[in-house]
Amino acid sequence: MDSRMPRIMAVSSGKGGVGKTNFVANLALFYASLNKRVLILDADLGLSNIDVLFGLAPKYNLKHVLLGEKKLKETIVTGPQGVMILPASSGIRELTKLNDKHRLKLVSELDTFDMPFDIFLIDTGAGISDNVLFFCSAAQETIVVVTPEPTSIADAYALIKVLSRDFGEKQFRILVNTARSEKEAFDTFRKLAIVADKFLNISIDYLGYLPFDQNVKDAIIAQKGYIALYPNSSFSKHLGQVGRKLLELPQGKVKGNIQFFLKKALRVG
Repeated sequence: MDSRMPRIMAVSSGKGGVGKTNFVANLALFYASLNKRVLILDADLGLSNIDVLFGLAPKYNLKHVLLGEKKLKETIVTGPQGVMILPASSGIRELTKLNDKHRLKLVSELDTFDMPFDIFLIDTGAGISDNVLFFCSAAQETIVVVTPEPTSIADAYALIKVLSRDFGEKQFRILVNTARSEKEAFDTFRKLAIVADKFLNISIDYLGYLPFDQNVKDAIIAQKGYIALYPNSSFSKHLGQVGRKLLELPQGKVKGNIQFFLKKALRVG
């Protein structure tokens, strides 16, 4: 493992279908364009799709690692612009809830992982499953993706509440996706912030928003990174602003490496 401290960010959501994985993929491409070494862990272990989004067909995935059949390094696939991806398994029901043995195996593999990277993005599943909570608590910081839909706001609050109450998480970054205006985006954040401030002793920060853009769906269907196809769009410009802001913000929690955070999550999970 590189001795320099990577930025470890979990990206999650209370509700599925809010564009979380698309955000992770394009954020990774943005950081790669800044010559950052980026590693994505597809932590949606039952319904993986980062590799699909990039048009990749990995031979091995995290299932083979957790079963002791492959080393973590052997499962890595390289996506566009050199982005490294640790693919998850899809349709494997047993991995939708990691047991202690699987978690210990993952920590052990990361202890011996020697490929250097600057940014470690953990694309979790949606909701409040044990896997989601484990990976969010393992990261330095948690980014919660929310849309203006009331159900998305309610489910995002539920995720934040559980992470705060049961795992001691006190800081969250909020990204509003598919907003039709800056006002709608901030109103969405404000609704979440008001409830969190009233009932939870936590800090939530507004990262910004990504505007609604029909071309996002077209890029997903084409299995291409949106910002590569439409670099001058409003969406791409906003994503760049969010990406730079994340790098400028102080790192969440205390300093440590990825093993430190995973071991912490193992203790509290």
